[in-house]
Amino acid sequence: MSTLQADVLVLGAGMVGVSVAVHLRKRGKQVVLVDRRPPGEETSYGNGGLVQREAVFPHPFPRSLAELRRIARNRSVDVYYHLSALPELFGPLFRYWRNSEPWRYAAIAAQWRRLIATCAAEHEKLAEEAGSTALLRPVGFIRAYNDAATFEADLAKAERAREFGVNSAALTPAKLAEMEPHLSNGFIGALHWTDPYAVNDPHALTLSYAALFERLGGHFAIGDATTVRRDGSGWRTDTADGSVVEAEEAVIALGIWSGGVTKRFGYAPPLFGKRGYHLHFRPQGNAGLTRPVASNGFLLAPMRRGIRLTTGAEFARRGAKPSPMQLARAEPIARSIFPLGEAVEPTPWMGVRPCTPDMLPIIGRIPSQPHLWGAFGHAHQGFTLGPTTGRLLAEMMTGDAPFLDPAPFRAERF
Repeated sequence: MSTLQADVLVLGAGMVGVSVAVHLRKRGKQVVLVDRRPPGEETSYGNGGLVQREAVFPHPFPRSLAELRRIARNRSVDVYYHLSALPELFGPLFRYWRNSEPWRYAAIAAQWRRLIATCAAEHEKLAEEAGSTALLRPVGFIRAYNDAATFEADLAKAERAREFGVNSAALTPAKLAEMEPHLSNGFIGALHWTDPYAVNDPHALTLSYAALFERLGGHFAIGDATTVRRDGSGWRTDTADGSVVEAEEAVIALGIWSGGVTKRFGYAPPLFGKRGYHLHFRPQGNAGLTRPVASNGFLLAPMRRGIRLTTGAEFARRGAKPSPMQLARAEPIARSIFPLGEAVEPTPWMGVRPCTPDMLPIIGRIPSQPHLWGAFGHAHQGFTLGPTTGRLLAEMMTGDAPFLDPAPFRAERF
């Protein structure tokens, strides 16, 4: 049995884990990155392909009675829940609802914005080093509306977002038709968020950062990251080829699986999952989209494999079989607004977004565990915040002055 020696063992090769590994290697650490699958094949694979600079307001738990009644009916496209999951989810969801009270939410959003404000610049830096800037398309995305009240509310939200450096433009139906001529003409208007990058192959972007990590001298290994265990004052884990990795420090960047690993070492954060699905379709004829378009609780995003239809949030028990009800509800609506052809894949893809009750990720030391660090709980924005998280955690681990105050994201708050 061979042994790989490293300074740091990074567990999890999604966008967050890969970015942590890159930034640690850039600071001279010997790093081994371990995951059960090749980089970017879990939750980082199945997103809308957006680096969401506009997302300065984290997703709160609904507060209005009308919205709660709508969700309780369990017939919507954007939210779907399994009754069997509610007992397991009650605790974290109650805390999520409580943290969404206006005064608590305002404080949380202020901390969240400090992260989001850096996302585009941090992606730009890594993409330039990785040679993948062509994947960051500066076209933003469009949210199209067929309900006047929702449109007006989001226009007001866009004006508030301008205070935090976010740019947008209201679109008339005629302007929307000019920008995306293959959409139906049934919308009353749209909002073009101009700052986000659209990525038509999110997996390729993660792979480019992973390739950069290896060019810098890092090592990737296939292995079950959940086998990590103490080795004296350090850490060790097994790889698929029978070798063992030993390192002084370890980083848990396993998304929704992170809590199960840290629980073995005395830290059980209240993580909960929001499942999401996607399916690619060939467009009919010469139809196409220039940029992603959100409407009616789903997103249509132009990808290399076709038009990706993505869903909102599904709440289910851990390990429950996929139940793509939201895709079934969204597809006929999507077909009514864009000429989708046949599906590219035989079955939908499913991933789980790792969420915390206070809408903020966990970035920093794991309590009572020397040399163990966490980088997880990014909810809908792991793809967006990977490079930001990687830089922040690497600075903390190497003794550099953090470019952001890490205190709001400390693990000890749970």
